[in-house]
Amino acid sequence: MTTPTSPAGTRRISVILFDGFELLDVFGPVELLNLVAAYTVEFASPKSGAVASSQGVQVIAEKSYADLAKDCDIILIPGGAGTRPLAENQEFLAWLKGVADRAQLVLSVCTGSALLAAAGALEGYATTSNKRAFAWASSFGENVEWKSCARWVHDRNRWTSSGVAAGMDMTAALIAHEQGQDVADAITRRIELNVSRDSENDPFAA
Repeated sequence: MTTPTSPAGTRRISVILFDGFELLDVFGPVELLNLVAAYTVEFASPKSGAVASSQGVQVIAEKSYADLAKDCDIILIPGGAGTRPLAENQEFLAWLKGVADRAQLVLSVCTGSALLAAAGALEGYATTSNKRAFAWASSFGENVEWKSCARWVHDRNRWTSSGVAAGMDMTAALIAHEQGQDVADAITRRIELNVSRDSENDPFAA
């Protein structure tokens, strides 16, 4: 699925894992991204190695956070129960801010946006988050435009989605934006996925 070094002409999507991340936040988007020839996907964790999701499933990360310190193309930050302690971890937040500032694109799913906001990486941006944790997530950031009714939000080089499965809608929209709607449609047909193309169509906002 991943390669240590990206082939020429591709961009690396670095998924930032931590104890208690949400499985579907990660593997929903990765299922789509891994089918795009222009991307390679890699996983990073605090010290590389096994990381336990909220569901108890362990994922092996081949890179450490330190490996992403110098350069990265695209980062993806999932949500999950593990975001709660990390939102108060100043060392992690400082690292995340540095990585987000250097990345070409910053993606988040669910309460991953809370971590970005807590790190100061969403100042001046519009964003969204999981509706069930929206009050908590939106408590972070001083100049963040939190949208409570949005399946996902695209603001310049920031892409953020609502809860869990919404990350797949956001990813399909990202692929269409970067690679063309035909590419996105071919991928969603291949995996038999019906996605929303309207970011403001949010039936869960109420």
